[in-house]
Amino acid sequence: MDGISRATGPGVYDHAAATGKPSPRVGIVVSLVMALLLGALSLLVMFPAVEHLRSLRDGERAQATLIHSGSCMIGHCQVEFTAGGRTVVATLPVGSSGGKSSDGARWVVRYRAEDPETAVREADLGGGGAIALAWTAGGLALMFAVTSVYVGFYLARRRLRSPAPH
Repeated sequence: MDGISRATGPGVYDHAAATGKPSPRVGIVVSLVMALLLGALSLLVMFPAVEHLRSLRDGERAQATLIHSGSCMIGHCQVEFTAGGRTVVATLPVGSSGGKSSDGARWVVRYRAEDPETAVREADLGGGGAIALAWTAGGLALMFAVTSVYVGFYLARRRLRSPAPH
């Protein structure tokens, strides 16, 4: 911005540009984006997962064998059990716990009689690890949102208080 005079003189953002550091606005934007992403994870993914886990409380019980272990929290575990006289392989839903178990572990699951491929570990019927992750993501989203608002007000006040050139 050569040759352009500023009515208020150098400001908060000029120092950041001169030193090669990112503008404080970048921090506010990143913080808001993190708040939105974590809030979306909590509200759109984890809380519905908790409700899905709880929805099978009245389901049929069966002894199941873990046939594919992995990260159960993100839905990468499969169990095998007998339902209605046939062998069923079901993928445990997002939010399930038990990811540290190895293949061959025996679990009690609950499933819908009309849809046995929808199964949940009986230990997860209260919400499993999904409830903890939902509240953690929600809390972090709130923290990022409050931080970005605080920094925005701080920068606005700092800019208003900067001395006017003589």
